[in-house]
Amino acid sequence: MNAWDILSERGFIYQTTDAEAMRKRLGEGPVTFYIGFDPTGSSLHIGHLLPIMAMRWLQSCQHRPIALVGGGTAMIGDPSGKTEARPIITVSEIDDNVKCLQSQLARFLDFSSGRAIMVNNADWLRNLKYIDFLRDIGKLFSVNKMLTAESVKMRLETGLSFLEFSYPLMQAYDFSILYRDYNCQFQFGGQDQWGNIVAGVDLTRRLHGAEVYGATFPLLLKSDGTKFGKTAGGAVWLDPQRTSPYHYYQFWRNVDDSEVERLLGFFTGLPITEVKALGALPSPQINRAKEILAYEATRLAHGPEEAARAYLAAGGEFGFADPENSVPTSSSIRDLAADRVTVTIPTLTLTPADLAEGMGILQLFVKAGLCTSNSEARRLLKGGGCYLDDERLTDDKLMVTPELFAAGAFSLRAGKKARMRVVLTE
Repeated sequence: MNAWDILSERGFIYQTTDAEAMRKRLGEGPVTFYIGFDPTGSSLHIGHLLPIMAMRWLQSCQHRPIALVGGGTAMIGDPSGKTEARPIITVSEIDDNVKCLQSQLARFLDFSSGRAIMVNNADWLRNLKYIDFLRDIGKLFSVNKMLTAESVKMRLETGLSFLEFSYPLMQAYDFSILYRDYNCQFQFGGQDQWGNIVAGVDLTRRLHGAEVYGATFPLLLKSDGTKFGKTAGGAVWLDPQRTSPYHYYQFWRNVDDSEVERLLGFFTGLPITEVKALGALPSPQINRAKEILAYEATRLAHGPEEAARAYLAAGGEFGFADPENSVPTSSSIRDLAADRVTVTIPTLTLTPADLAEGMGILQLFVKAGLCTSNSEARRLLKGGGCYLDDERLTDDKLMVTPELFAAGAFSLRAGKKARMRVVLTE
């Protein structure tokens, strides 16, 4: 099947420079394409998953991905979709982040035998000669045209530095370099990247006389219009040290009913006919579709063992949606229900020294990874979203002392189902 048709039927395609030409080229044989990732943090989050899954589908059809890690462009900061300038981070921080992102991308893509390539635009951007770059590349860009880009227009009133204004030139230059060195013909990215992608297509055509193309993916929003991938505890990360496989699973398990079909299409490899059938299940059967979504998404990000542990732990804690396996699915989740084992939810272990002077309840929620800061925990508590042993907390000054461990342990909960067991050692 043509890779373009797979992406289209699963909802990946939003804008294209030439849809028919791209489909035709993908049907003619292997194509090299690229997607960029800015190393502005030490972990990717699920907002990055849409392009990563598109790369998986394209690679499964024998096309070659280039994962470009922006060690050079991260020194500028992409203004696209931002209402204010990104904080400037050091070169050493960027380089450390690059290493982290490389290992995370390798979970999803096959880099063996050159089937996928990872490059860092620091290799060509950090050593550019400014005057030469302006004479060779800058002369090909119209300021008038650049001012029409959404990423620029939305920032003109609040302020846009020349540093940020130059970003599209850098990203466009990336495409020209990748075409020159790897015969890269396609660039993909989020819909907020449209202006940058079009600039790259135009520059590469002018510099090399090449037939190159670009396309974007839709911005992933929840049905209420808010950003997908945010929880009471902050972003949902791919790094298991920042978001445990269990909590990663729970995020997917608790999505809205209306989102299930779309998310199954994006974030699993299940056949599209099965995606539609699962997404059409009525309540309460739709909860089985959510279990399948959560298991498959966790399996891709963290492997089958961690996915199984998370599924069994969540089912043991909250019950299984379909213990009889009555809902048909090709997912390997069906093999787990009959082989249940006792699996506990994630546990935080405290020592008496941790509680020597008492520990504030807000601090404990942060230490448990359920919130990212005391202020976030306070907002959650005031909103009625913090629980201790399923009893809603109302006092943000509550001190955690050894007396709370009379039963040996207790459970913390943030929101509906983000949970952590807390125990005290001897």
